[in-house]
Amino acid sequence: MRVAIHQPQFLPWLGYLDKIDQADTFIMLDTVQFKKNEWQNRNRIRTAKGWQWLTVPVLQQFGQRIDEVLINPTASWKTQHLRALDMHYARAPYRDLYLSELRDLYLRPWSRLSDLNKATVQWLIQAYGITTPVHCATEYEARDEPTDRLIDLCRAVGATEYLAGAGAEHYMDKPRFESSGVLLEIQVFHHPIYRQMYEPFEPNMSSLDLLLMQGPDALSNLRRTRSMDRSLTSV
Repeated sequence: MRVAIHQPQFLPWLGYLDKIDQADTFIMLDTVQFKKNEWQNRNRIRTAKGWQWLTVPVLQQFGQRIDEVLINPTASWKTQHLRALDMHYARAPYRDLYLSELRDLYLRPWSRLSDLNKATVQWLIQAYGITTPVHCATEYEARDEPTDRLIDLCRAVGATEYLAGAGAEHYMDKPRFESSGVLLEIQVFHHPIYRQMYEPFEPNMSSLDLLLMQGPDALSNLRRTRSMDRSLTSV
């Protein structure tokens, strides 16, 4: 049984969904430190001028865990995001099919960033048709040290394989992890190229971009970029 583990991101990019789709179980790592100016409270959408950030303003203190970070209640980020999506995807083929659902998600009374991120991830995988079950690290007992934490989470769900991102060597002790008996695999992601609202093609947008352009065919396009051996190399 293959498990993938990653911090909850806001409207994550295609590589994130690809990892979930290749796993039998996905765990959102909401128990680690929040990282400012990364992908936990922002992502990018396509515009006529290239791209722009959709940022969720937060009230964050250094050292806080992701599940502790609060959204700034005085900022008008919901209105700004929805206006940008309406404007830049006005002619997207599947705009009407998905944006009304996303608008309903936005308008819920969010207070914690992790709850919002989990909701956007769940909404995206449902819209794509990905069936991998999703859990949160807060559901399990795990040690704090990064490699020990991954070992504990893998054992908690009965994993025999761990699908890691390309940067695994920067955050884990590979020999110690491998000695735990869980096979370590590295995700190799090849970004699909597809027709966007504007040219030239800009990679690494939120997964929302492909969804609004290709609708029910988005998942097959994402899967098509994998090689016959599932684009994985054993470490």
